Amino acid sequence: MYSEKVIDHFMNPRNVGEIKDASGSGTVGNAKCGDIMKVDLKIENGVIKDAKFKTFGCGAAIATSSIATEMIIGKTVEDALKVTNTSVMEALDGLPPVKVHCSLLAEEAVQSALWDYADKNNLVIEGLKKPAPDQEHHHDIDNEVVNV
Repeated sequence: MYSEKVIDHFMNPRNVGEIKDASGSGTVGNAKCGDIMKVDLKIENGVIKDAKFKTFGCGAAIATSSIATEMIIGKTVEDALKVTNTSVMEALDGLPPVKVHCSLLAEEAVQSALWDYADKNNLVIEGLKKPAPDQEHHHDIDNEVVNV
């Protein structure tokens, strides 16, 4: 059902935590499944130097958060925008159809954090759109993260 990569990123998630004084933060949630993802970014000179996540959700949500942060560290802001739910799924060797929404949530969390960074710095980033209001769910998940 789940690929070895999904299981690995669930059992050994990378980049869990938060970044104090993050350059950008984004929190998104899916009302239907209850998953919540928060992504923090440290950006210097237009390059993502660090990314951390906190996710309250299923194994697929944790795995997609983990791989998404790995995919954007070291990339420019513009290249990070190219990380889509499809590329997240491909990096994990696929997800079951009922878990595809988790990869979309990971994409939205990264884009929400990038939007926050751009907004704080009065930047216009080509291709970056303001998150839809239903994607911006601000929950305090500091004490709700599932630790594996």
